[in-house]
Amino acid sequence: MRTEVGPLTLQAVLTSWQFDAVSVVVVLALAVGYGWCVRRSGLRGRPVWCFGVSMVLWLLATVSMVGVYAYVLFWVRALQVVLLLLVVPFFLASATPVTALRASLPAAGRDRLDRLLAGRVARVLLHPATTSIAMLGTPWLLYLTPWYTAALQQLAVAAATRILLVLIGFGYFYARLQADPVPRRYSQLISLLISVVESIGDGVLGIVLWLGPLIAPAYYAALHRDWGPSARMDQVIGAGVLWILGDVLGVPFLIVLMRALSADEKAHAAEVDAELDRAEAAEAEKTKETDTVDEPRETEAAEEPARPALWWEADEQLAQRFRRH
Repeated sequence: MRTEVGPLTLQAVLTSWQFDAVSVVVVLALAVGYGWCVRRSGLRGRPVWCFGVSMVLWLLATVSMVGVYAYVLFWVRALQVVLLLLVVPFFLASATPVTALRASLPAAGRDRLDRLLAGRVARVLLHPATTSIAMLGTPWLLYLTPWYTAALQQLAVAAATRILLVLIGFGYFYARLQADPVPRRYSQLISLLISVVESIGDGVLGIVLWLGPLIAPAYYAALHRDWGPSARMDQVIGAGVLWILGDVLGVPFLIVLMRALSADEKAHAAEVDAELDRAEAAEAEKTKETDTVDEPRETEAAEEPARPALWWEADEQLAQRFRRH
């Protein structure tokens, strides 16, 4: 049973904490594993601090005020979903854990990992379309099915839901960012088009939660909360968190995609220029060889003695009459 919490004040924001054993164990296990990979692979710089940010945000989403009030206020629950589904996985994928793992393995382990990524299962599960459908459909399933109430009432379902949100989000950003080795690389232009479709889907879900019926009304009514926003206003705020905050937090992701698209275009342009240079060099070499073969013929023609002129060719009238054909 969860203890009753009071009004959400500034003091409550700073002092409300809980111990989420599952989240703490998972974060510690990931930190130990990633640290081992970093030490063996020598990975440094941005990926390392991205991993640290992702783990800190995961803990804040589960053991801080967000984790405490996620069971009381709809909008705080929405904030937790955004953190675990979008923010934590984005930084986790930016930490390039697959690269760190691959670099830390011996040659045989790297070969097995490469074969695993090249397999049919990995190509299907980690396809941008598959991960995008999972990312787009998960919030709809969570809020519009009994899954939402079950995750509020049952601790096991709640813990599994939090981990599943991070996994789905990581698969999404892993396939889209392509910072790690992936089964197959796709143009970042496809990722930009997918982002447009997802923004529309998130907006529709926000409107449904804003104008639609209350979610889990019996659960929230049983809390007998006499402070804070009403149930309707609470859900309206939560819809805004999912819709607006989700799109705002997606801006850094779009910036990364634009940079990746620009890098891909520059690399493609460099390949085209190199191919043109090779074609021009081959054509120049071919022309040089042709000129070398024709040069003796021109020399022979130039060295051929001129035909001596006949005496009557010097006379204009006789030359026209007896012109040789």
